[in-house]
Amino acid sequence: MKLHELRPSEGAFKTNKRVGRGVASGHGKTSGKGHKGQNARSGGGVRPGFEGGQLPLFRRLPKRGFSNAMFKVQYAIINLSDLEKFEDGAVVTPELLKEMGILKKQLSGVKVLGNGNLTKKLTVKANKFSQQAIEKIEAIGGKAEVI
Repeated sequence: MKLHELRPSEGAFKTNKRVGRGVASGHGKTSGKGHKGQNARSGGGVRPGFEGGQLPLFRRLPKRGFSNAMFKVQYAIINLSDLEKFEDGAVVTPELLKEMGILKKQLSGVKVLGNGNLTKKLTVKANKFSQQAIEKIEAIGGKAEVI
């Protein structure tokens, strides 16, 4: 056996279905789509589970099981660039952020992310910090305190 004699095993490759290529292929004229109708149109067709306007099975069946969505912990997000508004040496708390209008809702707490640059030495008190935010705050000489 030589390299030029190598062939894939029988049935390993199938030829593509080339639709709209004459009568002999069996996929000519309407290309296997039948005559007219929604499924024959370009861009046509219906979503999976569509039953022609009848209430679909997934909507007829009752909802079951437990969803943890009600108990999901969501943090209000603040970036380091938002903290530039404070003077040097200030103590930044969630209450102060809400008072200044930086935070709209406090949600389950405040998380500080490391986007942007911080040039002022601040003591930041929040529920969570990203690793990058801690590094940037402490590099300037500030403090990142978890409440």
